[in-house]
Amino acid sequence: MTEHTGTTALVEALRDRRRNGAALLVVVGVLVGAALVGSREAYFTAALVIFSVWMAWFVLACIEWIKRADF
Repeated sequence: MTEHTGTTALVEALRDRRRNGAALLVVVGVLVGAALVGSREAYFTAALVIFSVWMAWFVLACIEWIKRADF
């Protein structure tokens, strides 16, 4: 048995502080910008950007998990 099972690889992939911090900063920045503008279009655009950031975070976390795991 190896030390990098699927579960331990997943935990390690989700602990990447730089990726998590960058995603959080972008989300907070977009929400602050939308709040400053205050229009429906700004909030809709913020929602689209936040969804895109979440999808990028998810894909990068999955790639890291697959790299680390020894299935």
